[in-house]
Amino acid sequence: MKSIVASNGVVQILERESPVIKPSFLLIRTLFSAVSPGTEIGLVSLSKDKEISLGYSAVGIVEECGEDITEYQVGDTVACYGAPYVGHSEYLLVPTTLCAKVPENVEPKQAALAGIGAIAIHALRVAKLEFGETVVIVGLGLLGQMIAKIANAAAFNVIALDISEERVSMLQPDGISSFSSVSNMENALMKATHNNGADAVLLCAGGKRSTLTHQSLSWIKNQGKVVIVGDIEPDFPRETMFAKEAQILISRAGGPGRYDKRYELQALDYPYGYVRWTEGRNVAEYLRLVNENRINVQTFITEIVDFNSAPQAYEDLINKQAVTKIIAYNN
Repeated sequence: MKSIVASNGVVQILERESPVIKPSFLLIRTLFSAVSPGTEIGLVSLSKDKEISLGYSAVGIVEECGEDITEYQVGDTVACYGAPYVGHSEYLLVPTTLCAKVPENVEPKQAALAGIGAIAIHALRVAKLEFGETVVIVGLGLLGQMIAKIANAAAFNVIALDISEERVSMLQPDGISSFSSVSNMENALMKATHNNGADAVLLCAGGKRSTLTHQSLSWIKNQGKVVIVGDIEPDFPRETMFAKEAQILISRAGGPGRYDKRYELQALDYPYGYVRWTEGRNVAEYLRLVNENRINVQTFITEIVDFNSAPQAYEDLINKQAVTKIIAYNN
């Protein structure tokens, strides 16, 4: 089978051995996968003298089920999430804990974004916002856009910020207050909160050392929260944190279960009553939101590229000419 990898700073397609089914796993023939620029462009730059597989969010058809699997069957359309099991490959071998059935009303292209949806949902869960609270989302790449849409669907008061006018305008059809000017965003925030500040700020922008970490503390209320979602170094001044008794939180991937070998490699799910929202259940929740028209993700799937043309498509993402690309497979 063919897979997309980064090697020595170059994205290329390589021939790899097809995966073989094993217990508690699904063998999936990929239909579409979504490129996550924030993660993948970084991996390309790290691929000097080594080979790194790209991708982590996809949708496909179940070709074979592992032993003792009863909740899936051959022919099911499933969304799946999480490297190293999911990538830009013609075939994927994925534990059932990282999969969810795609409802009939959800297009496969929409389901290909399920991994990004799970990460967005988990970031909002980490923020522990309550109904009606105000959240500022900074950085409107693919993940920031997705978080803003889901937060809006949850009836939070959403205010979004990005330096790109084009990305700011993408959220306006959803009725989300979005700004390319910091001063305009701050004015809207203070007006909306009666000068109290946001309940939480979610930092979805990149850049290791960023002034955003300091600025974000001025945007939150007393005992407010800053959630680091993007690739930003957690550099916060103690004095300002102390004055507001601020909480600094980290959102890691798509939810509980990520990087746990028992949950992923052995497909041992956590008890529903004790861990309500695992990464797999967050994938399913994204699909529910799309299925019930709670969120509109059509703006993310306007650029479909053929699998064989995918390496060239990464150049557009490096130059920030799109928030994502959806890769189509013809296997």
